[in-house]
Amino acid sequence: MNAPVAPVVVKLGGRTQGDPALPSTLAALWTATGGRLVIVHGGGDQISALQRLRGEEPVFVGGRRVTTPLALELVRMVLSGLANKQLVSALTAAGAPAVGLSGEDASLLRATLVDLEAFGFMGTPADVDVRVITTLLDAGFLPVISPVAANDDPTVGGALNVNGDDAAAAIAAALGAAELFLMIDVAAVLDADKQRIATLSLDEARGLVASGVAGGGMAAKLDASAVALAGGVAHVRIGDLAALSVPDAGTVIVPSDPAVASH
Repeated sequence: MNAPVAPVVVKLGGRTQGDPALPSTLAALWTATGGRLVIVHGGGDQISALQRLRGEEPVFVGGRRVTTPLALELVRMVLSGLANKQLVSALTAAGAPAVGLSGEDASLLRATLVDLEAFGFMGTPADVDVRVITTLLDAGFLPVISPVAANDDPTVGGALNVNGDDAAAAIAAALGAAELFLMIDVAAVLDADKQRIATLSLDEARGLVASGVAGGGMAAKLDASAVALAGGVAHVRIGDLAALSVPDAGTVIVPSDPAVASH
């Protein structure tokens, strides 16, 4: 029997998540990959809007949300509830048999508290149990995952908010993904002159972050790219919705060490 084809992992975020063309584009990609597609999604704008309605101003450090107890409540409500089910419904209507999950389901994503004082209930991925994901893939379903994780400390329990890019990188690495695609609101990673960078080594990416050219959410995506490549993901790309269906579009992130790239 042939081994299953390595899946493609797509992280959705930003305004593209509300693009009317998104469901049909993802459904076409699900077909093109032979059903080997996994989606990880965010929903930050909705969370921030609800925080403000509840009297709390969102705070971000390095593109990652400082997760207060209120923010954690809203993260679970929005990501694992509203945003996940809206996306699942739209994908199913577009012809892709989507199934919604959170990282808490079957503890598929477990995380370690980063720094309670600095980041609140924000976690960094500690372990991914891919069994529920591969079971769904092998049965012909499209897993749609919200990046809310189970706390890796059994004495504490509960949930932790994990940055969606970090979660997608960890999941892609655990699955041995053929590609991790990180979706953004612009066509590619841009240089200081706002020009597209077609290929970016990790050393060059670190330089963009250090210089301030890439900050906030983009810095988080470049960090996640490094984690994914180190974890064995074959290919990382950053781009917009249009780039998703064009293999040469967006920005390809490659290891700085040629030995890693040829591995």
